[in-house]
Amino acid sequence: MDFYFDYTCPYAYLAFTQLEAFEAASGTRARLRPMLLGGVFAATGTPQKLFATLSPAKAKHNGEDMMRYAEWFGVPLRMPAEHPRRSVEALRATLATADGDVIDRRVVRGFYDAYWVKGQAPSDEATIRAVVGAAGHDADRVVAAIGTSIIKDRLRALTDEAIGHGVFGAPALVRKDGSLYWGQDRLNFAFGVPYAPPNGESSKAMTNHTLDFYWDFSSPYAYLASTQVEALAARTGATLRSCPMLLGGLFKAIGQVDVPLMAFSEAKRKYMLVDLHRWAEHWGVPFKFPSRFPMNTVKALRAYLALPEARRAAFRAATFRAYWADDRDIADDAVLAELIGADAAEVLLRTKEPAIKEELFAATGAAAKAGAFGAPTWVVDGTDLYWGQDRIPLVERALAK
Repeated sequence: MDFYFDYTCPYAYLAFTQLEAFEAASGTRARLRPMLLGGVFAATGTPQKLFATLSPAKAKHNGEDMMRYAEWFGVPLRMPAEHPRRSVEALRATLATADGDVIDRRVVRGFYDAYWVKGQAPSDEATIRAVVGAAGHDADRVVAAIGTSIIKDRLRALTDEAIGHGVFGAPALVRKDGSLYWGQDRLNFAFGVPYAPPNGESSKAMTNHTLDFYWDFSSPYAYLASTQVEALAARTGATLRSCPMLLGGLFKAIGQVDVPLMAFSEAKRKYMLVDLHRWAEHWGVPFKFPSRFPMNTVKALRAYLALPEARRAAFRAATFRAYWADDRDIADDAVLAELIGADAAEVLLRTKEPAIKEELFAATGAAAKAGAFGAPTWVVDGTDLYWGQDRIPLVERALAK
C-alpha cells in the first residue's frame, strides 16, 4: 500500500493520524510517498488554490467537515492563518531523512504537527531544523541536502509516480493491484477494515432529532443515499423529512457549474466512477451509470410532489432505481406512468399545474436557504449540514448525540 501525501492538505493530515490503526487492524503496512500537490494539480488542470474556487456554502461545509473528522478521530486541527503554505522544502527534508524508500514517520508527524496544530510554516528553515532535530537527525546535513539535485529529482519522480497512478489529490492510497483510493474517508475501503465509532461511542437512538434529506433523481450519490436513508432514520429514531429539489435550479441559484462531474479533471472523473461502484457494493445495491446523463428530472420530481404523501417514498425508490440501476429514461411519460401506477394519467396531468410547479420551485429555494450546494444534503435539527452519502457515518454520530 502506497500512501501519497503533502503537508498542505488537512485531509492528508487527518488520514496520517489514523494510518497506524488501520495498518494494525488489516495487517498491511503502508509505504509513505511524499509528493508535491501543486505538481499534481498542474498536471491535472486543477486550480492551485482549490479552496478559493468553492462557493461560499461549499467552503463553509468543507471547513466544518474537517473539524468533524478531527473530532471523530480525536486529534487537534487548526486552520493556519495563511493557507496554503509552501511545503516543497519540508517534503525534500522528509526525503533527506529517509532510509532508502523508508520514510521516517517521526519527521512526517513533526511536519504535520507544525502545520496543522501549531500553525507554523513547514518550509521555514527554523521549522525544518526543529522537526528533523526532534526526530534525531542532523539538521545541518538535512538543510544542506534540501537543495541538492538528488533530493529535488527524487521529489519530482515521486510526484510523477503519483500522477501516473491517476492521483489527483491528497491523501491518495494505491494498492499493489493499482487500485486508487482518495481521502481520509476511504481508508476503510483501502485497507478492507470497517469504520467503527472510536472510544466506544454508541449509535443508540436519542429519538429527539430531525433529519432533512435533500435529493434529486439526477445525482448518483443521492441514489445511493436514498437506499440507506430510511434505515438510518429508523436506527437513530430521527424524524425523517424527504426534501426534493431541482439540482440545476440550485446550482443556478448559487452560481455553481451545472454538471460538476463534467468539470472534474479526467483523472478525478475516472476515479469517481470507480468510487460509485465501490459504494454500491458497500451498501449492497445495484448500480449502473446510465447511458443518458445528465437527465432532465423536472417531470419526475413534479410527479413525486403530485402523489399522495403515503406513496411518495415508494415512487422515489422506484424512480431512483429505474435510472441508476436499470438505465431507464425517467423523463419519458411512459416510463413515469409505469412507475406511478394505475392513476398515472391523472398524476402526470397534475405535474403541469402551477401549484406543483411552484412547490418544486419553493423546495429548491428552501434547499438553497438551508445551505445546500449538491446532493445528497443532510440537515440535522435544521442547522447542521452534511453533504454526500459518504457522510452517513458523521450524520449518524450527530443523530446519536
